[in-house]
Amino acid sequence: MPIKVTKILPEFTDTRGSITRLIDQNNIRIQSILWITSKKGSVRANHYHKKDYHYVYCVSGKFIYSEKDMQKPNGKISSVVLLPGDLVLTKPMILHSMEFLENTIFMAFTSETRKQKAYEKDTKRMQLVKS
Repeated sequence: MPIKVTKILPEFTDTRGSITRLIDQNNIRIQSILWITSKKGSVRANHYHKKDYHYVYCVSGKFIYSEKDMQKPNGKISSVVLLPGDLVLTKPMILHSMEFLENTIFMAFTSETRKQKAYEKDTKRMQLVKS
């Protein structure tokens, strides 16, 4: 299944600036908001979550986001390049990774807490992309 990337653009602009709605939905309760910096050449994730849904929003930089559905053993790996203003939703049981092509800042909006003990219980580490 192809990765759905949403390009987020300002909804309102005037002389003061603009307003951009990143997320506006009722289906997923957001518990944590993370601001993450990543250096060019680094790899993050290489895991899936049992329960967590999370939105990933690229603030600056550029990275390859890849995923594979763990419920489809013969499923293919899908990849896209995310640029500033791009948003993707990672669902539970989706193995995902991020390879940073530039120094990057992104935000993650998660449905589960990111307190370390709970996070580790929900996370299964696997290698989708070599780091």
